[in-house]
Amino acid sequence: MSAPEEKTSVDFIRAIIQEDNRTGKHDGRVHTRFPPEPNGYLHIGHAKSICLNFGIANENPGGLCNLRFDDTNPEKEDVEYVDSIKEDVRWLGFDWDDREYFASDYFDQLYKFAMTLIKKGKAYACDLPADKMREYRGTATEPGKPSPGRSRSVEENLDLFERMKNGEFKEGEFVLRAKIDLASPNFHMRDPVIYRVRHVHHHRTGDKWCIYPMYDYTHCISDSIEKITHSICTLEFEDHRPLYDWILDELEVFHPQQIEFARLNMTYTVMSKRKLLELVQGNFVSGWDDPRMPTICGMRRRGVTPEALREFCKTIGVTKFNSMTDKVVLENCIRDHLNQVAPRVMGVLNPLRVVIENYPEGTSEELDAVNNPNDESAGTRKVPFSKVIYIEKEDFMEDPPKKFFRLSPGKEVRLRYAYFVTCVDVIKDDAGEVIELRCTYDPETKGGNAPDGRKVKATIHWVSEAHAVDAEVRLYDHLFSTPDPEDLPEGEDYKTNLNPASLQVLTGCKLEPSLKSAKPGSRFQFERLGYFCVDSRDSTDETPVFNRTVTLRDTWAKLEKQAQNQPKGKKN
Repeated sequence: MSAPEEKTSVDFIRAIIQEDNRTGKHDGRVHTRFPPEPNGYLHIGHAKSICLNFGIANENPGGLCNLRFDDTNPEKEDVEYVDSIKEDVRWLGFDWDDREYFASDYFDQLYKFAMTLIKKGKAYACDLPADKMREYRGTATEPGKPSPGRSRSVEENLDLFERMKNGEFKEGEFVLRAKIDLASPNFHMRDPVIYRVRHVHHHRTGDKWCIYPMYDYTHCISDSIEKITHSICTLEFEDHRPLYDWILDELEVFHPQQIEFARLNMTYTVMSKRKLLELVQGNFVSGWDDPRMPTICGMRRRGVTPEALREFCKTIGVTKFNSMTDKVVLENCIRDHLNQVAPRVMGVLNPLRVVIENYPEGTSEELDAVNNPNDESAGTRKVPFSKVIYIEKEDFMEDPPKKFFRLSPGKEVRLRYAYFVTCVDVIKDDAGEVIELRCTYDPETKGGNAPDGRKVKATIHWVSEAHAVDAEVRLYDHLFSTPDPEDLPEGEDYKTNLNPASLQVLTGCKLEPSLKSAKPGSRFQFERLGYFCVDSRDSTDETPVFNRTVTLRDTWAKLEKQAQNQPKGKKN
């Protein structure tokens, strides 16, 4: 039902559950749930919750975790989001077996429970306009005032609620409110709305209902119906817990325990679904699965592995305190996993043509190349070599500084898996731009070693021109240019912090021929360049498209360190 078990440290939630198991609470049952609202695509913050809820169930003998869609707001919900959520949870490595539920499954029961509260004198129909309702709720220092409807009789409230259900009122004319405590310091207890009128088509129940329950009312009862033992949610719901408890106590039904933990906040990222939707609808990104997005589908398209995401969630842990996680932690988890599993290949992103003058004309050979030095079972592959090859432009300098060890006039370097070569001539165009190099090779150095024991200080990658696959490569970077995109002066928009260099598209890249048949979603390490993934949307047989998943090292941290060490007043 879930991902392979991984050893997990005991955080405060797991400590609570261990103690409950020790004392026999819930007869030793552990039953959690993951309850997304189907109004958008899941992001990495949801991944933390998925790993926590399904992980806890997986760690406890007989443990269960439900997937429940809290679909009480039909105006913003869609079956597209339902399908994407299920795909993301499964991709992360978890399954809910036959325990797929919707809050809408319980609409009849929720309605009857509301009738129960009315009959107990604990709920009433209120016709205050929204602005007046806010005014009547009072302030932090003043208690709320009773709505005129608060004193209605049980019979009148039952009649009005029935008429709400039957569609006799327009939206906003009536709501159903819980009757709790207008003087409570917790505003969620000052007679919160538990039902409202909405003449909206629901993606599952159609037009059966024109009243819909509020989330706070629905969620606790759904937990109770499903016999959830531990209802785990994020810290913003801590103030909602007294209402969660009040509703279940008044209804005298099974009572799960709500436990709150700190949500994930990560540098260079926004986590609000509303803001992510703005980015999609405003065409600031290409869609929910844009590889720059923190969505699970975006990260999957970028080439992130589920194992890396699960390790990231394990690494950051679970706490009660809000904090900001450096995105470097995620990137390191991605590198660590891809380093173990990604095959090595050679690709040249900014090609410079090299003619090896003394290599036999019209011939080629196949050289052995290691697929993954961390996995002997990955074996080797054949890489073609010929008279004309491509290298990276940055691997050549005509007038290099002292510590530049790559190719330059008269200097010898090693071609990965191939030969030692020496630059003997430089060809330029009319504008003085280097367009081609002429080199010679030492045929005695096949495989990259010299029989006479001489050493070279650099090894560079290359691709044979006659066998190269032409490809498009997309270099992705942080979507935002500042660590906290939402830390802005009042009135400024977070979108002003979008990083204009978050995507660089390179065409005419040259890749080794083994990548011609690479399937969408396949991941590779381009030697010396980073980890890349075949794009699942735009890649074709004619023009494969590769997305950079992550660099080989934290280039942003390196740049920031360089900036910090820069003498004052000096700019690059």
